[in-house]
Amino acid sequence: MIEVFKTDVNDGKHATMLIGQIHKTFVEYEANFDLQDCDKILRVKCRVGTVQVSGLISLLNDFGFRAEVLPDCHPGSILLESINNHLPTN
Repeated sequence: MIEVFKTDVNDGKHATMLIGQIHKTFVEYEANFDLQDCDKILRVKCRVGTVQVSGLISLLNDFGFRAEVLPDCHPGSILLESINNHLPTN
């Protein structure tokens, strides 16, 4: 399972340190940051089971950072919904 978080992590050094802490605390997780994204994305994949959202958010809080789960929103599904809403009905 994969969870995607919006964070306030801006610095690569902090991101590297947090990734190390995540991997140390949650050994089944694979995590990475996308600091180029406007939401400073943290992606976390759990190889077995689910991501412990509250535990991960708490870990980041312990180091002075905030994180929140991004809603499961796929651009393709938004586009398809938009197209379907504009199709003529018979």
